[in-house]
Amino acid sequence: MYARLSPPEEAGTGPVQHDFLMTIALLLTLAALAVVDSTSFGTLGIPVYLLLSSGRSRASRLLIYLATVAVFYFLVGVALMLGLTAAMDAFGDALNSRPAYMVQLALGVGLFALSYRFDPKWRAKRGKPERTFKPRVGGPRAMVLLGLTAGVLEVATMVPYLAAIGMMTSSGLVVAQWVPVLAGYVLIMILPPLALMGLRGVAGAWLEPKLERLRAWMTKHSASMVSWTLAIVGFLLARDAAVYLFW
Repeated sequence: MYARLSPPEEAGTGPVQHDFLMTIALLLTLAALAVVDSTSFGTLGIPVYLLLSSGRSRASRLLIYLATVAVFYFLVGVALMLGLTAAMDAFGDALNSRPAYMVQLALGVGLFALSYRFDPKWRAKRGKPERTFKPRVGGPRAMVLLGLTAGVLEVATMVPYLAAIGMMTSSGLVVAQWVPVLAGYVLIMILPPLALMGLRGVAGAWLEPKLERLRAWMTKHSASMVSWTLAIVGFLLARDAAVYLFW
């Protein structure tokens, strides 16, 4: 009965149309994940600091920082898509050994314990001042280093980015397909600060106080964000090692 819904001459268009719709759905989902990633501290918080910094070269500093972040995430994505097969072939036995998992367990527990050092409530109970994170503004080398640091600290906890990599991997895209898709994903991640930079150039006086409020909010909560990041990464590392060592 259902076979008669499609005329014989159109039978070949069904799979093509289905693949097209699946591709559109995949691209829309990846775009949504990229938008979520664009609101992280590294892709939005630090650029706001740079936009409000003094000096005539703040636009160039922001562009250098965003270019560094974009290249870093693109290269990480390429490495993940390729599966790091060469590294696993060379060091697979060593990475899956009991001593390696003991080091991983110690690292995970250490990161989890370190997270309390940045927790505002933990520091308040002990009469210690709250930590705040204000990126240092400098020349091109400092901006590249800042971008790399932000990428290293955030990449392990950027769940949408890792989910996007998993979706592209499972979708069966060939290299010629996923390379531009990955590049587009990274571009979407840095679009909000680029838009803010353009808007600030057009309406600086109107946007300035709003950026100041956003910076104040991020400064207040930056310590909590770092604390949660360290705790989550530490827990995941320790749990994975504990399963191997004890269960």
